[in-house]
Amino acid sequence: MECRKIKYSDHAFMQMFYRNISFEVVEDVLRNGITIEEYPDDNPYPSRLLFGFVKNRPIHMVVAFEENKKTCIIVTAYQPDEKWWTSNFKTRKK
Repeated sequence: MECRKIKYSDHAFMQMFYRNISFEVVEDVLRNGITIEEYPDDNPYPSRLLFGFVKNRPIHMVVAFEENKKTCIIVTAYQPDEKWWTSNFKTRKK
């Protein structure tokens, strides 16, 4: 995913503020995070769930990608809860 531009959904912007996740953290996960789930059928653009650690804090981000404009659209960002994720935060609990 080659992002030339980053856009933030209104939902992402509000959740980042509420969850104390900065733009710098989002950019770090975009650069250095790994894809742990893919959602190719999402509309209007395919998206994926990225995971990264930033300053020892686990972060998940849903990012849609507008291919023709090389734009990453941040859908949401959050700190994963061990209630729903395994201890490595990469796998959902069943």
